[in-house]
Amino acid sequence: MFIYEALRKELRSKKYRMTAQREIILKIFAESDEKHLGAEDVYRKLIEKRYRISKATVYRTVELLSKLGFLRKLEFGEGIYRYELAAQNKDTLHQHIICKNCGNIAEIDEKLVNELVKNVASKTGYIIDYHDIKFYGLCPKCQTENSSIPTNNT
Repeated sequence: MFIYEALRKELRSKKYRMTAQREIILKIFAESDEKHLGAEDVYRKLIEKRYRISKATVYRTVELLSKLGFLRKLEFGEGIYRYELAAQNKDTLHQHIICKNCGNIAEIDEKLVNELVKNVASKTGYIIDYHDIKFYGLCPKCQTENSSIPTNNT
């Protein structure tokens, strides 16, 4: 679970306050079933819960929380950004697969990615200390619903 006191200390050390809005927005991330939320998603969830926080405040807050390391900002191309709660160990990375049709995002099994990274390191002679891999395709639901959409496998 997310540690609010750590956020308060970090905000104070950077000359920011823990406002009610910041705490509510973090709570949205902590309690959401969806792991990857865009600022618009956060805003919609706030409206559903009857919170009165402006859209501009949501955008500024997720950017600030990302800058401070409490949210991880993920770019999915074409100006699409999503955020997720950063792990307590900030070095923990995981990779994603994104549906080009519906935008669904899934995390890829770490073992698969580690095997790929080892393979690349072995073939290139590099010592890999960082990677950012995103896979794009059609999720199973979109494949079923849109069987006429061509894929590379057909």
